[in-house]
Amino acid sequence: VKEVASLSLVSSACDMVSAAYASTKESHPCLRSVCDAAEKGVQSVTEATASCVQPVLATLEPHVAAVSEYASKGLEKLGEKLPLLQKPVEQILSDTKELVSSGVAEVKDAVSS
Repeated sequence: VKEVASLSLVSSACDMVSAAYASTKESHPCLRSVCDAAEKGVQSVTEATASCVQPVLATLEPHVAAVSEYASKGLEKLGEKLPLLQKPVEQILSDTKELVSSGVAEVKDAVSS
């Protein structure tokens, strides 16, 4: 999970969602109270679940480590095949806009001639 979260694409997307969430909470007081209540509920459930799940995780730790290593190798191969994962969302959007603009310009030129 840490490796996936550290990918530029995932990290920048999370940052964008987090900023949008914070902005929405700030600009809409009614939503702020609903979001605050939801956050407290999630925090309570997380704390309660963590204490119950901890013994199970300790038992499964060797298996989780093996799966984690396998997943890490798979993620590495995926990163090699999809370099897009190493780019932040802003750069992907910018590159896409550029590509669309140049495509539109080529079509305009073709239609003009």
